[in-house]
Amino acid sequence: MARIARLTYYPVKACAGTDVPSAEVTPAGLAHDRVFQLVAPDGGVLTQRPHPVLAAVRPRVLGDRLALSAPGRDDVVFPIRLDGPRRPASTYGWQGDGVRQGDEADEWFSDLLGRPAELIRIAPGHDRVTGGHTPGTAAFADGHALLIASESSLDSLNERIAAGQGEPVPMDRFRPNIVLAGWAEPHREDETRELSAGTAKFGYAQQCVRCTVPMIDQETGAKAGPEPIRTLATYRRGPDGGVVFGVQAAVLRPGQVAVGDEVIVHSWAGPSPSTAAAEPPFTATARRPAESV
Repeated sequence: MARIARLTYYPVKACAGTDVPSAEVTPAGLAHDRVFQLVAPDGGVLTQRPHPVLAAVRPRVLGDRLALSAPGRDDVVFPIRLDGPRRPASTYGWQGDGVRQGDEADEWFSDLLGRPAELIRIAPGHDRVTGGHTPGTAAFADGHALLIASESSLDSLNERIAAGQGEPVPMDRFRPNIVLAGWAEPHREDETRELSAGTAKFGYAQQCVRCTVPMIDQETGAKAGPEPIRTLATYRRGPDGGVVFGVQAAVLRPGQVAVGDEVIVHSWAGPSPSTAAAEPPFTATARRPAESV
């Protein structure tokens, strides 16, 4: 039996997450998840990829206000603007606009990044369709409403990393919304198609192809590579060759979820291509994979 071990929402895309004991599930994912994002003057999204320092920014939603803190920076708290002046915005295939949150937020982030940056929030009537196996919607997440990963998947990865004389990585490197515990086999999440927890229901969209963000220390905002991508690349490849870990999902039924909730899988697929191609479980006595990147 699987259960929810951790729930995390990320108020500002690319910044730190907030762990919660329970959460509302909206059609676009956990409440408050990636409802804000940073954009350049041309509307292009700003993320950890070129700006790893964003990982150390701690946003907090305080009712109708947003608080921001970061090491070495003065904290700032400002009212959340639900509507107002708009800024064109894009998020990996989606084009639209967002509500500017004001000069105070823009100046704080611009000073942090050393470049012009504007903080925006999803606008009223935000309309975004996500694809994959199960269509849905999302706020400013890269592709889908939810990212789900299991503790057994991380344990298997860290066993391989340790056997290769590397340092194990924490789950926050992958920035999931829902972490599952209780499955003995790694990557079982890849094989789900419909699952529910609490009063909410989810549908598998696709495996999550990983970029360079998992090589950034999410506590300090410093680049810490090459793990876990180097080891994942030796045994976790999707059909298009991308390195995969965890799955993205759409919301089939909004509701409430909590840490400890049982997760019921209503339908399964066969093993995913990368799971089926994986080597037997890796142990300290097994050979070290030859491939590295």
